[in-house]
Amino acid sequence: MPELTKVRDLRAGIWVPADHPQPLPGLVVVDGSGDGAFDDFGDWPARLAGCGAAVLVHDKPGCGGSPGHWTDQTIDDRAEETLAAMAVLRRHPAVAGRPVGLLGISQGGWVSLRAAAQGPVDFVVTLSGPGVGPAAQERVRIERELQYDGVSAADVREALGWVDERTRRLIDGEPVTDVIAHQSRFADRPWFTIATQHFDDPATMRFLAGILAFDPVRYMPDVTCPVLALFGAADPLVPVPESVVAFATHLRETPGIAVFPGADHGLFTAPPDPTRSRADQLAPGFLPMLTGFLAARGLERV
Repeated sequence: MPELTKVRDLRAGIWVPADHPQPLPGLVVVDGSGDGAFDDFGDWPARLAGCGAAVLVHDKPGCGGSPGHWTDQTIDDRAEETLAAMAVLRRHPAVAGRPVGLLGISQGGWVSLRAAAQGPVDFVVTLSGPGVGPAAQERVRIERELQYDGVSAADVREALGWVDERTRRLIDGEPVTDVIAHQSRFADRPWFTIATQHFDDPATMRFLAGILAFDPVRYMPDVTCPVLALFGAADPLVPVPESVVAFATHLRETPGIAVFPGADHGLFTAPPDPTRSRADQLAPGFLPMLTGFLAARGLERV
């Protein structure tokens, strides 16, 4: 069972492996998009702790009984929240002066880079964290989903035309209710559901407007800590080649980068199989690579 604590007003749990000598490096898990409570992670925090770290996972605002709402947050807001979580973990006796870093999952990769550019972050691991910004990543996601769904090339072009216009309008500060009203004019199009399903109400559209202009490349040169960037070659949501180039080009120090063949956005190599542990379907080498990276951090002091 995790040790329960709080990050500001958010519930959190801390997992400490019993079979590793202490002190240990600390690892704050930075969740991806959407809602999420810390106890939604199942046995993943314990599995990560088994790689040799004290692991903290916290609720997103408005989830698990925690106050606020995640749709009210920008990337900067999430970065400040993440730095607060790190401060909590640094005080835990299992860490005792060892480095504390971040594991940013998907959108959490942007948050982790932003936090590392502004505060005391000792290392960063990104798991399917795009090297491009939300506008470019969302465009790629929608285009691939439309193509997978068999939407015609002409309809894909029309859909992406609206996506680009929506992005421009939101970045320019147009009221989200006006953008939604305009978007509804396309309700009869074959691409409408895919292009709008995650951003079809004022709260989520306002959230999108608050993050669209974020560009991780802007902050990469200010990240001075070690970075390990992990990708799945079959990730349908992230432009992996462009992301690899961004990490390799713009970080101040050369990062560790791995692209796992056949792996998806979660670094799994197969769909869920009820006859197998989900962990057995992870990309071979992922957990050993993370374990080695954490072991190297555990030899350091801050």
